[in-house]
Amino acid sequence: MAIKKELLEILACPKCKSGVAYDDSGEFLICDRCRLGYPIKDDIPVMLIEKAFELD
Repeated sequence: MAIKKELLEILACPKCKSGVAYDDSGEFLICDRCRLGYPIKDDIPVMLIEKAFELD
């Protein structure tokens, strides 16, 4: 199940406060500005900087 569009519109990167979007696989939310990926576990985005990973 995907994150609802309304929720995705209000989610923001906790580091820079810019918007996030799905990656191509739909398994992560990405912040293009910080180049960080936030995992989605059990349909819940884990929006913690310490759980994020750097994108290539």
